[in-house]
Amino acid sequence: MIRPKEENRAMIRVLLVDDHPVVREGIRGMLSTEPDLDIVGEAGSGPEAVTRVSSVAPDVVLMDLRMPGGDGVEATERIRAEHPGVHVLVLTTYDTDTDILRAVEAGATGYLLKDTPRAELAEAVRSAARGETVLSGRLAGKLLTRVRTSPEPGRPTLSPREVEVLRLAADGHTNAAIGRTLNISATTVKTHLMRVYEKLGVGDRTAAVSQAMRRGLLPEK
Repeated sequence: MIRPKEENRAMIRVLLVDDHPVVREGIRGMLSTEPDLDIVGEAGSGPEAVTRVSSVAPDVVLMDLRMPGGDGVEATERIRAEHPGVHVLVLTTYDTDTDILRAVEAGATGYLLKDTPRAELAEAVRSAARGETVLSGRLAGKLLTRVRTSPEPGRPTLSPREVEVLRLAADGHTNAAIGRTLNISATTVKTHLMRVYEKLGVGDRTAAVSQAMRRGLLPEK
């Protein structure tokens, strides 16, 4: 029996993103019994998720990782850049350390597997809405192992999207031109560049390109 939503409790707005309708239906069924969780929309791809975030204003996005037509990592980057107040919680079947690291670097608040029990998933959504990191013990161990075994500890890393943006900047393109090439807004391009500047400890794109090449983060052509 579905319990009525509690009027006196702050509702958490949730957007479900998965390319399989049956999976979305299953997740909706699991979470619909929670009195403080409100499923406000669904999307079947990364690009659709970005669009839906703008229209339904969720607090938390439950994001699948690999989807045709645009994966969850790229969508997470765009959502976090364009809507900093929205938290993305990855829910996927993939548990490799590379996948986890990519999602975290893209700005995901947490990373869970689809076999997560209903109660644990609901609590994870609540934690994500508060901006808290959500990672199961096993996945946290994988991520920690990856960080510990990465070459050159302390070396800054750039996400795939940040490398794309910086490469186009190195070629002399404006933010608007970069945005058109990558199908993102100029504001999002600026956000990516600001993150690059912060990671590299520089103040402009020329210095960022120089530092990135010197550190091997942006190989010369």
